[in-house]
Amino acid sequence: MFKRLFWIGVGASIGVIAVTKAKAYLRTHTPDAPRQFFMGPDEADENVPLRTARALYEEFDKKRQQREAQLTARFVDRNQR
Repeated sequence: MFKRLFWIGVGASIGVIAVTKAKAYLRTHTPDAPRQFFMGPDEADENVPLRTARALYEEFDKKRQQREAQLTARFVDRNQR
């Protein structure tokens, strides 16, 4: 179990580093107009890993709250019978 979690963490870290490096390379080696079209404004690229992690956590938390509400409703319905 620990090995799986370790390798998942390693893979996720390598993926984040690869995407960050690729975006930095594209930002420096592409002309301004295509870069703005595909990647958006340059000021939006600041702190990409933190924004990505925050968005993933918010999505996870939203799904968790939905599932918790669903389970609570099911539990309440079952106990009212």
